[in-house]
Amino acid sequence: MKTWGITNAGLVRSENQDAYAVFQTGAFHAAVVCDGMGGTNGGRVASAIAVSRFEEELRSALRDDMTAAQVRQAMLSAIACANDAIRQEAARNAEYQHMGTTLVCAVTRPDMAIIGNIGDSRAYHITAEGIFQISRDHSVVENMVAKGDLTPQEARNHPNRNLITRALGPDINARADTFELSWQEDEFLLLCSDGLVNTVSDQEMLFEVLHDGDVNECLDHLLQISLQRGAPDNITAVLLLNGERR
Repeated sequence: MKTWGITNAGLVRSENQDAYAVFQTGAFHAAVVCDGMGGTNGGRVASAIAVSRFEEELRSALRDDMTAAQVRQAMLSAIACANDAIRQEAARNAEYQHMGTTLVCAVTRPDMAIIGNIGDSRAYHITAEGIFQISRDHSVVENMVAKGDLTPQEARNHPNRNLITRALGPDINARADTFELSWQEDEFLLLCSDGLVNTVSDQEMLFEVLHDGDVNECLDHLLQISLQRGAPDNITAVLLLNGERR
């Protein structure tokens, strides 16, 4: 297994309120990306708490012989603990009262990957056959797309595209979606915040990961594309490769 990660404030935001972690525990490799919200400092604090608590809980829960169902439950428990930690900090400090964060995560072994998400940070599966969005955005525009009121292209440019319907922090019982994936050697998972999604197309992500030379540089290339297009939001991405090639 190989992993890469990158985060950048972009060209407009005064601070980077994204956070991420990539870690190994036993037979598992895991990654998490969070995109914070809640005013000055609040989003930064929320995403940092979520990433730290998620990793802490997963490290203590995962065992090499776990089934997919057990891994999924451990992931959901870690997400719930992250939510509780954010809410507890918000209750202690009025400055952070409205803070929250998205979260997208992956827990992987060579034979499987379990994906979790809440909010509009995304997980993609990248193979020789193409790029496939695994997660589903919890957002106003995604609901409109599902109802047929918007096309996916219209959703990319909609003025309400940043309005999310689920997040860690604001909701007492924040509900994450989970997905089980059978992934093969030489396939990739890409986790990213909406700062990347809103400035770089899925096909550009696919090209940079699979077809533009050194995979070790592909996240830097994606960041440069986003910066060239104005990078109005923070940009974070994590890439996981099932195998050791390249």
